[in-house]
Amino acid sequence: QVQLVESGGGLVQAGGSLRLSCVASGSIFSINAMGWYRQAPGKQRELVAEITTGGTTNYADSVKGRFTISRDNAKNTVYLQMNSLKPEDTGLFYCNANVQTGWHPTSSRWYWGQGTQVTVSS
Repeated sequence: QVQLVESGGGLVQAGGSLRLSCVASGSIFSINAMGWYRQAPGKQRELVAEITTGGTTNYADSVKGRFTISRDNAKNTVYLQMNSLKPEDTGLFYCNANVQTGWHPTSSRWYWGQGTQVTVSS
């Protein structure tokens, strides 16, 4: 079994910064893509940013230039540095990872964390 645990959320004023962390643990052979999703109240969960094992990144248009995703493969951890936060960034942020639990690639599947709340006040 694999667990993803997020941390770093909180309440911040508009223009402020937060850094989210997500640590994967459990029966991990390797981790492929990792990412962050956001779910605002009354809205669907949406991709914020993702990163491959090699470091290739992809961002939602709404966060480009403000958020930076990074990972530490040795620590099975992914980060999301969020700067110039806006009230519309408010939501529950979920970590997501494609984890291979055995030697065969078919053992890969997607896992989710429980989420960490980010609230940006105006």
